Amino acid sequence: MNFDLTPDQQQLQARVRDFAQAEVAPVAEKLDRDGVFPAALYRQLGDLGVMSIPFDEKYGGMGLGVFEAVLALEEIARADQSLAVSAMVSMATGLTLARFGRQPLIDKWLPEIVAGQKMCAIAGTEPNAGSDTAGFRTRARMIGNDRWSISGEKAYITNAGTELTIFTLLLTVSSPPDAPKKQFTLFLVPNDAKGYVRGEKYRKLGWRSSDTRPLYFDDCEVDADNVVGEAHKGRWILHKGYQAARLFLAACSLGLAQASLDHAIKYAQERQAFGGSLGRLQLIQEMIADMAVQVDTARLVTYRAAWGIDQGRDNLKELSMAKYLATEAGTKCADIAIQVHGGWGYMDDCPVSRYYRDNRVCTIGDGSSQIQKLLIARECGLEVNFT
Repeated sequence: MNFDLTPDQQQLQARVRDFAQAEVAPVAEKLDRDGVFPAALYRQLGDLGVMSIPFDEKYGGMGLGVFEAVLALEEIARADQSLAVSAMVSMATGLTLARFGRQPLIDKWLPEIVAGQKMCAIAGTEPNAGSDTAGFRTRARMIGNDRWSISGEKAYITNAGTELTIFTLLLTVSSPPDAPKKQFTLFLVPNDAKGYVRGEKYRKLGWRSSDTRPLYFDDCEVDADNVVGEAHKGRWILHKGYQAARLFLAACSLGLAQASLDHAIKYAQERQAFGGSLGRLQLIQEMIADMAVQVDTARLVTYRAAWGIDQGRDNLKELSMAKYLATEAGTKCADIAIQVHGGWGYMDDCPVSRYYRDNRVCTIGDGSSQIQKLLIARECGLEVNFT
């Protein structure tokens, strides 16, 4: 077992880290305060090649693996998790289209996503159904032989309303209302589709510079060619897309956990209290040590899951473990970092307070920690009352 990164991976990691610390970290507080999506900064990620990492070279990608994408997202999140999440949602959505879409659909829509000059979203969650995808109500019905009409509402969708967004992958119920069992179809819905309206941005606890809003569909018409994968098999495809998103979200929490540790160590070394540096006190050392263990454990599990995907292992247990452990570690490390900083840590202009706010949703989105535990238990062979 070799736990060292290759020279190429180290070079990629260093390049993204240098950019993130020089260009992203200095403006992260202002972006959080203003709550405006940084389109120009996102395009700079595209120019750096970040968005192209896991995509095939024929679409303008680097042809690298999911592991390298995780390395890059970790470094961006170390500077600003909000920007990293915007990037990872577009990346995961693009990978879903590349894996399951028809070739004409891929050729038309994917290259600009890979280039990082445009972005996309994936819409599953509804006001009354999130992890319970079987409870979705947004419905699509056929019009003639070559059109679908979609009506319904989605909620808490990331990336759908930015100036760079060009499409959303949308999961709908596609079976008749009286069908004994629901069937689902995944559609690519262009931003200019008739009957598709993006609602106002939410006011949020964290991720304030990422774009999150409700989506409304009122007899929204799309071509049958815009079906991603096969009609009536969209729920399975969405779940596959969520698996990639869970791993990328684990990487985003990992980067934030590392940043929390970085700031806690620096503050403990510089802050003078009780006749010396704060870091010389054993209870502070205990907190720093706990954070270091959380970060390294999350990194090992996340890297293992990413490496496994690149080896052709579609291991749901490893992916769920990474998502559960890393997102929980991010919140724990941010919480401890606030404690190390004391009253200063509670202030809005202290980075660790932003880290705590940002990471809180990571244990909810793309399958909550509780859902991950159910999936892990099921993969361990237990009977789980969960569909």
